[in-house]
Amino acid sequence: MRVALDTNRYVDLCKGVAKTVALLEEAEAIMLPFVVVGELRAGFAHGRRQAENERILRRFLLKDGVRVMFADDQTTHHYASVFRQLRKQGTPIPTNDMWLAALVLQHNLALHARDKHFDHLPQIVRV
Repeated sequence: MRVALDTNRYVDLCKGVAKTVALLEEAEAIMLPFVVVGELRAGFAHGRRQAENERILRRFLLKDGVRVMFADDQTTHHYASVFRQLRKQGTPIPTNDMWLAALVLQHNLALHARDKHFDHLPQIVRV
């Protein structure tokens, strides 16, 4: 299974949350969307352990099977589709999470996230 990791689940991984650790140990690939990396670094910049947190993130990104995902032209089409669906449903979600959803759909990934608002996108496989 190829898994996209949301920001809150990366934090769970760092805290050693058993469910997340076990899932990621079994994953064929772990994808960190660029927006997740941005959210993490924004949090680091606001905290007291910026250098330590950055070292941990860089070490994680160097592991086999871990990759940062970036948006491309095709991603923007998925983003537009997600945006339209959520607007029609009257169930908006944060912009960064729409980018995350677009990348998950584009690359046919399972999403590991805690946020319930992803439930408004039933086409996304949640783990």
